[in-house]
Amino acid sequence: MTTGRDIFFRNMGLPSRQPMAIEISHAEGIYLFGSDGRKYIDLVSGVSVSNIGHRHPAVVKAIHDQTGRHLHLMVYGEIIQKPQVELAELLTGNLPGNLDCVYFVNSGSEAIEGALKLAKRYTGRTGIVAFKNAYHGGTCGALSILGNESLKAAFRPLLPGITHIEFNRVEELERITQKTACVVAETIQAEAGIILPETGFLEALREKCDETGALLIIDDVQMGFGRTGKLFSFENYGIVPDILALAKGMGGGMPIGAFISSKEIMNSLTFKPELGHITTFGGHPVCCAAAHACLKTILDLQLAPEAEVKGRIFEKSLEKHPAVKEIRRAGLMLAIELTDEGFAAGAQKRLLDNHIITDRFLFRPGAFRIAPPLTINEDEIGEALQGIYASLMEI
Repeated sequence: MTTGRDIFFRNMGLPSRQPMAIEISHAEGIYLFGSDGRKYIDLVSGVSVSNIGHRHPAVVKAIHDQTGRHLHLMVYGEIIQKPQVELAELLTGNLPGNLDCVYFVNSGSEAIEGALKLAKRYTGRTGIVAFKNAYHGGTCGALSILGNESLKAAFRPLLPGITHIEFNRVEELERITQKTACVVAETIQAEAGIILPETGFLEALREKCDETGALLIIDDVQMGFGRTGKLFSFENYGIVPDILALAKGMGGGMPIGAFISSKEIMNSLTFKPELGHITTFGGHPVCCAAAHACLKTILDLQLAPEAEVKGRIFEKSLEKHPAVKEIRRAGLMLAIELTDEGFAAGAQKRLLDNHIITDRFLFRPGAFRIAPPLTINEDEIGEALQGIYASLMEI
C-alpha cells in the first residue's frame, strides 16, 4: 500500500536530503499533531511564519468570511478589493511616513525581486550592494544578492553588478558609491545565526546611503511582525529604510509578501514603462484578509513587546547549560550556539525525538534556532524548556 511518506519522497521535489519527514494531521497554537498521535512543540513557527500561532481564531474567521465573498478577481492593481486596501491602510498606519505605498506580492523572494527592480528603476543605476552571510530568497535576483557562494555557485551566471561587503564593518561602507542603486540589508542577520548590528553600524549605513543617493532596502521578511520586540526590526535601531520587504509572519500562515516605499518612488513602476512590475496572484484577497487579522492581533495583544520578555525567559534558562557556548537573541528569536559544532545536528535530532521542533541556520552550523509563536505563554515556555534540557543532556 502506497503511503503519504512514499509519495513525499518519490513524487515531490525536495530541497533537502534529510527532511524531518514527520506527517502532521493538524495544528493549533504552538502545537503540531502527527498522524500517529504524537504532539510536537513548534519552536520554529514555520520559520517565523506563524507568529500568532497555528490556526489563530481571528485568522481562520477572516479566511472563512472572505471565501464567502470572493476569491481571485483580476490581476493585481486593476480592481479595488476591500481586503487589499484595508491591509494597506493598516500597514502604512503603523510605518514611518515615507513608507506609505504598498505593493503586494506572494512571498519574501518576490518582495526582494520587486524591491531590486524598484531601486534600479528609480535611481537609474545598476550597482547593488549586499552583505556576506545574508539570505534573501531563492529566485535569481534574490539569489544574486545572497551572501554565501555555496548556495548559488551552481546557478551562475546571475545578476551582474553585485558587491558583497562584511556586516558590522563600517570601513566597508566606502564601497557604496554614486553608482549604487541600492543596499540590501537585514537589520539582524538571521541565517548567519542572529548576528546583531554593532552600535552605530546601521546609522552609518543609512548615512552613507543618503550621502551617495543609494536607496536602503531593509529585508524584514524573517524578523518582521513583532519578532524582535518591535513591530518591525528597523524600529530597534533608529533608522528608516527607503524600501521595506516583508513576508513570512505577515499572513498568519497564509502566503503573502509586500515591498513598501514612498508613493513617489513606487510610481516608478507605473510610468515609463507602464506595468513595470506585475503579478497575477499578489495581494490575493483571502491572504490579505488573513494578513489584516494577523497584524491586528499582533497590535491588539501587544505581542511585540511581549516577545522581548518571553525571549529573555528562554535566554536566562539556557545560558548556563554546559552544552551552550553562547546565546544571541533578538526578541523571541534565539540562536543557541553549542560548545561543539557537531552537537548542533545531534541536538536537533534529539529535540525532534523529544517532540520539539527547532531548525538549523543556513550559515551557522554550530547553532540551532528557537523562534516559537509570539503567542506562547509561560507554561508552554516551561514545557518547551523541559524538552530542550532533556535533549541537550542526551547528546
